[in-house]
Amino acid sequence: MTKLLVTYICITVIPIVFLGYIAYSQYTKSIEEQVGENIPKILDQAHERINDYLRDVKELPDLLYNSGQVIEVLRKDSFQNKSSLLQDKFIVNSYLKRTYINGGNPDILGVFIFSKNRLFESSKVPYTGFENIELPYGQDMELEGKQAIIFPGQTDLKFIDNQPYILVMRQITDTENQMNLGTMFIAVEMTSFKTIFENIKTNKEAVISLMDVNGYIIYHSNLDFIGKTNKTLADYPNINGSFRTRYEEENRLISISRGGLDHWVLEHSVPLRNLTERTDMVRNTTIIVFMAVVLLSTIISIFLAWNVSRPIHRLTKLMKKVEQGNFEVDLSIKSSDEVGILAKSFNSMVLEIKDLIKMNYHIKLQQREAELYALQSQINPHFMYNTLETIGMAVEEGEDDTVVEMVSLLGRMLRFSINNKDKMVPIEQEIQHMKDYLTIQKIRFEDRIEFFIQEGINTNAYFTPKFILQPIVENAIKHGLDHQLHFKIEISIMKSPNKEALIFIVRDDGPGISEEILLELNRYLESNPMERRDSKFGLINVHGRVVMMFGEQYGIQIESMISKGTEVKVRIPLTTSEKLSEYTDGGGEFEYQAG
Repeated sequence: MTKLLVTYICITVIPIVFLGYIAYSQYTKSIEEQVGENIPKILDQAHERINDYLRDVKELPDLLYNSGQVIEVLRKDSFQNKSSLLQDKFIVNSYLKRTYINGGNPDILGVFIFSKNRLFESSKVPYTGFENIELPYGQDMELEGKQAIIFPGQTDLKFIDNQPYILVMRQITDTENQMNLGTMFIAVEMTSFKTIFENIKTNKEAVISLMDVNGYIIYHSNLDFIGKTNKTLADYPNINGSFRTRYEEENRLISISRGGLDHWVLEHSVPLRNLTERTDMVRNTTIIVFMAVVLLSTIISIFLAWNVSRPIHRLTKLMKKVEQGNFEVDLSIKSSDEVGILAKSFNSMVLEIKDLIKMNYHIKLQQREAELYALQSQINPHFMYNTLETIGMAVEEGEDDTVVEMVSLLGRMLRFSINNKDKMVPIEQEIQHMKDYLTIQKIRFEDRIEFFIQEGINTNAYFTPKFILQPIVENAIKHGLDHQLHFKIEISIMKSPNKEALIFIVRDDGPGISEEILLELNRYLESNPMERRDSKFGLINVHGRVVMMFGEQYGIQIESMISKGTEVKVRIPLTTSEKLSEYTDGGGEFEYQAG
């Protein structure tokens, strides 16, 4: 079902989403391009209007030359009596008010003339900042190469309500005498600028600003920015046109118009999202419709996919049950399509597997029991014969105590051997069985054999498989006494370092095993332990029984050196009475083989 749904998404949803995204992107891009092409043209027209306006403003000082009386006052020396100075100020101030303030240009806020340390002025509104001005403005000032317009914030002159303005500066020259009479300042309100900018503002979030070449803001649609510097202007491309940028963590379209008499920069900035508001509304509507269609088609697809995948899902669950060993399953599907054929084949396969496992289980179980009993029954015919022969010799020689001891030991060994009910016995019983066996051998061979048993644990608290030590000890004694006069054997029981396993160590000082034979022996241990019937059968059977009962991480390890002796380690899990049922109910061995 997942594959069907993924296929549906791949062939329907993804292509539609991709095509919708491409169409929306191309449409918004075309809008940006159209706006980016049109706004710079509008800015160029606005720039022309600003230049025309500034050109008219810069010609305003020429009106001063229409009054010969004013020119005569300006020609006078500044050092005159107070009455003459007041009369001259009245003449000039009256002309300034009549000509400039009331002369028909509503944008003029004030007119100021500095001449020979005299200030003549006329203002439409109250002002501050020009009363005690100390500037090198006078008949000695040369304006060549200097700006003719002073921007807001560059002087201390302030009008009421902090009305924004520009200050047009012009030298007054006496053409007849070729001398400078002073400097004239005309403060022009930016009302006309505001009108021009409002006409080119595309929407309420658009920002219009007028800057000089250094980024100094002459006018801004947000009056708080007037007089500040746009430091990002230097990063703008040197073009008259539009480009995209990030401004205040928002994508914006910026349009630039450079030029004019003063090389001013006119900037129009608008968020891109404002350009695509209508497109976004169409996009959102389309997305809602698309999601509804996708939801409806997905429900239909899920219904169809479920009808196809439901039988397969049931088959998967039943296969997991079979995998866990439950063969009492039946996939009842009556359809005659491919899924129905698959269900019939599955049911047939389960029945066949169940029959094969049942037959195989009984055969293997019988084989293992037979092999175990055979191993126990042939624990030692030779040992029994030799022991009885030794008892007979002791009877002939009248060694009654020896006879009694050997008969007692042999009887206890036989009682331990014929008890086939217990596959796991306390380690104490296994060790006692080995003590009996080694004691009988000690009686037989007298000083030729020595044995030591070290118990490093509580042998009554843990359990071990029956008869895992005797085949190892028998093998060691047989080869040891065949090659040397005196033989010593040690048996140790201890816990592994991680306290999770028990280790039996059978160590002797016999002739040792050559490297070739040791490699062959280890290879036998890794093979099927029930396929060998040679002299190494005892060791291999012990290893096979341990592996089948506990797993491949347990078993026998052999280390040996020529003339140094041999060490056999038997590793089994640490088994207490609580865990005993795991290995004595018959299921553990079969589970290992099945795995």
